[in-house]
Amino acid sequence: MDVKIEESWKKVLNGEFDQPYFESLVKFVKDEYTQHTIYPPGKKMFNAFDSCPFDKVKVVILGQDPYHGPGQAHGLCFSVQDGIAFPPSLQNIFKELNNDLNIPAPKSGNLERWAHQGVFLLNATLTVRARQAGSHQNKGWETFTDAVVRKLAEEKENLVFLLWGAYAQRKGEFIDTNKHLVLKAPHPSPFSADRGFFGCRHFSKTNAYLEQHRKTPIEW
Repeated sequence: MDVKIEESWKKVLNGEFDQPYFESLVKFVKDEYTQHTIYPPGKKMFNAFDSCPFDKVKVVILGQDPYHGPGQAHGLCFSVQDGIAFPPSLQNIFKELNNDLNIPAPKSGNLERWAHQGVFLLNATLTVRARQAGSHQNKGWETFTDAVVRKLAEEKENLVFLLWGAYAQRKGEFIDTNKHLVLKAPHPSPFSADRGFFGCRHFSKTNAYLEQHRKTPIEW
């Protein structure tokens, strides 16, 4: 199957695109786009991959679902398009960034600037119906994104995986911690950020590890 995705990822994931589960998933997603309002817009579905080629990945942040409100989702976890108000989790990410590295909250919640430096912002589920959180779960996306995480963990070395919340931690539980840095914290949502996301200092720890392995740190 010819999937419109960045070339290096296409090569790495080629075996997934012909799997029966992926064919079923494509049919489901196409039907959903014709019958409902789906986020992100179709051309942004693989934005995480298009913005951060496989060979450029240094850091992986795992999210769950795309945002399901108008104009928010654009294919990168936790990120919103320019001009959109910051959702609560993103506000808390910027708060921790300020606490950790004294970086003031940016004017835009668009995290493409991170992606272009090698931060791979992957949601477990890449699409969602408008105003229906979780509506595209258990349709095949999770199988696909599990394969993506596995490829990164097995084929690359010295990556940093930021696993925020129980869902992301389960998804990354097979990652070899001798080969990569795995940092875990509660989810940045207002319901859990006070339980250890604030004060986790993941941004400075990430950069220290990258520098230790002779990689350029991220300008958060």
